[in-house]
Amino acid sequence: MIQLRRSVFFTSLVVAALVGVALGAFSVGRAEQRRSRQLAAVEAPILPVQMPLTTGTFAKVAEAIKPAVINVTTVGRSGGGGPGRTPFEEFFGEEFFRRFFGDLPERMPQRSLGSGVIVDATGIALTNAHVVENANNIEVVTLDGSKHKAKLIGLDKKTDVAVLKLDDGKGTFAHARLGDSDKISVGDWVIAVGSPFGLQSTVTAGIISAKARQIGQGPFDDFLQTDAAINPGNSGGPLVNMQGEVIGINTAIVAGGSGIGFAIPSNMARRIYTELQAKGRVTRGWLGVSIQPLTSELAKSFGAKDNKGVLLSEVMADSPAAKAGLQSGDILLEFQGKKMEAPADLQRAVGFAAPGTSAKVKVWRDGGEKTLEVKIGEAPEDQREARAPGQRGGGAPALGLEVRPITPDVARQLNLRVTEGVIVARVEDGSPAEEAGIQRGDVIREINRQKVRSMTDFEKITKDTKEGDRLTVLLQRGVMSLYVAFTVGKG
Repeated sequence: MIQLRRSVFFTSLVVAALVGVALGAFSVGRAEQRRSRQLAAVEAPILPVQMPLTTGTFAKVAEAIKPAVINVTTVGRSGGGGPGRTPFEEFFGEEFFRRFFGDLPERMPQRSLGSGVIVDATGIALTNAHVVENANNIEVVTLDGSKHKAKLIGLDKKTDVAVLKLDDGKGTFAHARLGDSDKISVGDWVIAVGSPFGLQSTVTAGIISAKARQIGQGPFDDFLQTDAAINPGNSGGPLVNMQGEVIGINTAIVAGGSGIGFAIPSNMARRIYTELQAKGRVTRGWLGVSIQPLTSELAKSFGAKDNKGVLLSEVMADSPAAKAGLQSGDILLEFQGKKMEAPADLQRAVGFAAPGTSAKVKVWRDGGEKTLEVKIGEAPEDQREARAPGQRGGGAPALGLEVRPITPDVARQLNLRVTEGVIVARVEDGSPAEEAGIQRGDVIREINRQKVRSMTDFEKITKDTKEGDRLTVLLQRGVMSLYVAFTVGKG
């Protein structure tokens, strides 16, 4: 009897254990299902609905954007580092002159190839300034193979954006929509479309690798970085999101870097495009200050809380900054409520501010914060560019040269003791100035015995010159001074 009871007892234990295991497995299975559903609910938003997972293809986006993408062919004249370079250029190197004055005078015929995107049904297209800046003739080819003449509406070298008009706006064209580049995120899918190596309508795919990249192209660097393949010939083509919107204009690659390309954000391109279409040029804000990064050592010496901000090393007399009360030694902390942590931040913020508008700036001075209001001026180079067409039109006399102001940076590079005078940035081939021996890099000190201290003096002295007038010019070339004389020719 006892043995039977023991047997029943052990049998009951085994049955109970088996039931327990079964119930445990069932409970664990239900729990795992619930946890899987919870994880799926959390992770689902990470995969955007526009991501091509259901079909595994970018075909619909490519099909939508390709008719708006153009192949751009230009014929122009370009300079180079061949015969005809001056000793000054040989000494300082081509990179120095390109940095301050741009490319060499145009000498040799050249063909170039790039891409672009039509953004308006009337045939308005965007491309890169470097694709078309030296072009005499521009021709574009659309997806169907048809060729169209294009007119340059305007370009902006500082952001590398150019605007074209196809067939004088007489046709109707397939076009793309400019999207909001601020809404794109790192990791979002994008495609690049263009004509790499002349291979029209090439589509490559990748993601946004980074935003707000500065790559040393200028003060307005704010590029989108992508790993979508971009090659020579892609310049000016669109970077497109999964809704088929243009969120960037492809512009640069890292030499030797696989999968590292850069695009101008569409919001920047839209602003430049709007101004170029409206008035043919871009106006930028100007404060009239020299700036430098605020290092930890400098921050300590000025009694600042940290090294966040931009140090004003110089405030130009009669500039908007001077009139607002800004001083050298001020640390500019905020511009219109936005924190300024590096010189590039301030350059972009001021450059994109409309001339004539007012802005509040917060500075650190004498151990405390101070808020000032400054009326934004127009950048001097933009004022000169605005006057340039009138100076060359209507048969006005051509001096055959282009000059620029001597900035402290230029003076330092050329080892000039003072910044008085103007520096010759370009001399036209075959002009009287070239025949007289004027060279790029010469500093003009006098014209007809009148002192030239600035661009204002130069313009004042030369504005009334006419064909046949005789000019005697005092030049400084390195440590040497010399006079040259020539007769003004036709404009």
